[in-house]
Amino acid sequence: VAITGNITGTDNQQVYTQIQKILDSYQLPSGYKFKQSGDSEDMVQSFMYAVSALMIGVAFIYMILTAQFRSFIQPLVIMVALPLSFVGVFIALLTCGSTLNMFSIIGIIMLMGLATKNGILLVDFINQQLTEGIEMTEAIVNAGKTRLRPIVMTSMAMIFGMLPLALSTGEGTEVRKPMAYAIIGGMTTSTLLTLIVVPVLYSVIVRRRKKANELVSVAH
Repeated sequence: VAITGNITGTDNQQVYTQIQKILDSYQLPSGYKFKQSGDSEDMVQSFMYAVSALMIGVAFIYMILTAQFRSFIQPLVIMVALPLSFVGVFIALLTCGSTLNMFSIIGIIMLMGLATKNGILLVDFINQQLTEGIEMTEAIVNAGKTRLRPIVMTSMAMIFGMLPLALSTGEGTEVRKPMAYAIIGGMTTSTLLTLIVVPVLYSVIVRRRKKANELVSVAH
């Protein structure tokens, strides 16, 4: 028996989840089973492809940053912005009553480059200041003052660019809205938290490395 239908006015993933709950609570006779196919099956496959693309993207970002900064530690400091952006993604999705689906995963993939960019601007400027002989704390403060404006400008441009999609009410927009929610929430938290967490983490790691080098030199 095949049961078909169309979904309008809501997120497809929410409908599929509700249907699955109903099916799980229904006991079929032996030899019979339920199977969701069509768009539901396609969405599951697309979701897995999107997650794979997300993981590959993170790996490539790390390799590129490692080559750029010639360090294995500094790229990790910069990529702290990624989990910080995930916090905003999940808060935005929960607040707007949306779900983690293929389109929100696409939004997260877009976020990876945008969120990492903020960390690159800060760490690169701090490195320039340190090579000029400026003390660590002063270098971090200077980086925050100098890079604050470009970071905020690019983040706000992306957030306001997604607002029309997030606030749209046209037919079919409920499918694409999770992408806008993910980008707006992720950019908001990553921008605010990156300006604090990345410099602090960078300072802690550099100071510990200096102490370790001093201990090694004293031991010799």
